[in-house]
Amino acid sequence: MLRLAGILYSLIATTLAGSAVIAVLVAGYDTLVPILIAAAVGFLAALPVSWMVARALYNDA
Repeated sequence: MLRLAGILYSLIATTLAGSAVIAVLVAGYDTLVPILIAAAVGFLAALPVSWMVARALYNDA
């Protein structure tokens, strides 16, 4: 299951980080620090999300 979570993390992390960066840019923060913080939050938020998705996929199989 760890391998599945790792593969899912690569997809989910880029999606969440990209969405967070777009949200920050739409909010009007266009300097480097808010963009990097949003990207880091997206990458960190993807850890539990990818684990839960992998567990749900693994248990359904």
